[in-house]
Amino acid sequence: MRFELFIARRYLKARRKQVVISFITVISVLGVMTGVAALIIILSMYAGMSLDLQGKILGATAHITALPRGAGGLAGYAAMTDEIARVPGVRAVTPAVYVQALASSGTSSTGLILKGVDPAAEARLAAGLGVLRSGRFEDLNTRRAAILGNQLARHLGVETGMPVTLIVPRGTLTPMGLMPRIHRYRVVGTFESGLYDLDNTWAFISLDEARALAGLSSDAVQALEIRVTDIYAVPAIQAEIARRLGDRAGLTNWIETNRPLFAALQLEKWGMFLAIGLIVLVAALNIVTTLILMVMEKSRDIAILRAMGATERQILRVFIWQGMIIGLIGTALGSALGVGLAWAADRYKWIRLDAAVYSIPYLPFRISAWDVLFVAAAALLISFLATLYPSRQAARLNPVEAIRYE
Repeated sequence: MRFELFIARRYLKARRKQVVISFITVISVLGVMTGVAALIIILSMYAGMSLDLQGKILGATAHITALPRGAGGLAGYAAMTDEIARVPGVRAVTPAVYVQALASSGTSSTGLILKGVDPAAEARLAAGLGVLRSGRFEDLNTRRAAILGNQLARHLGVETGMPVTLIVPRGTLTPMGLMPRIHRYRVVGTFESGLYDLDNTWAFISLDEARALAGLSSDAVQALEIRVTDIYAVPAIQAEIARRLGDRAGLTNWIETNRPLFAALQLEKWGMFLAIGLIVLVAALNIVTTLILMVMEKSRDIAILRAMGATERQILRVFIWQGMIIGLIGTALGSALGVGLAWAADRYKWIRLDAAVYSIPYLPFRISAWDVLFVAAAALLISFLATLYPSRQAARLNPVEAIRYE
């Protein structure tokens, strides 16, 4: 063991007359441990929320969406679909039609969005997502069939096989005025995306029936939903699609649509990081206090070591090691505690949320090795900086003055 490290370890061992110093040392270790654990938990929480929301959003919505620039929808969409499908990186292109409606069953009613889809194409996309809780997308090929979000079905009090009444505001002109169209649909299945807003307000019907409800021609749709192989290559793929389509359609992507949400999460993440980082700074002040008191207590020992030939640099390293040992112990304990608590909170779903407010039923945690390393490195750096002033004071101590009155 190196001379400086050996002396530092000996100084950290409590003696009867150093009870105050030992107590402050324990407080310093606990402060570093608490700060490191809190930071790891916070970063894991925000990483979990971001990844969980991103996964659910991308599972339920398109990566890129082609929209009409005017009224009438995207006419001749089949040709556009073929052009988009030939763009490198595009995995699937599916048509969609959206219709606002009112659903009622028994004494319950609520507004919803009917999404008209191609049953076969939607079945291929949903195969690996596990969004369907009952039924099959192919069942939408039967007349007047609908697949409801699980929260919507629960609100209406319906199950698979039961009827539901859909009222579409776009109605028919009669001598009594414009009358809404009322249709009776049969629930052939339910789905669960994990996003409360979608599960509570969406229902799937066949593309042809949605066209009829929206008043579109047989060769028009309201949107082309594009899935890609690499979600982070969306801007480049969108630019190529825009070049090929020209002015026939406008394009938007999942990054642009959800930018406010993820920007808010990122801002909150760093705000909490800075706020909880103050715990580590307070612990660093405790390290400074510990070392200053230790220098005062060990001034005679320092003078003797200097008289025996120890250099200023060696004395400096003794107290740097002492502060770093405190930081290392606190960081190791805090990392273990933070990772353990984050894992347990995610595994056992400790923190439940109101899905109507937060869109997710519980708070997920995702532990990142890079986040743990970043927090540990930051804590050790702060601990090191906290040792510099008292260590320099110890190294500059005049041995003659220290032992003059001994």
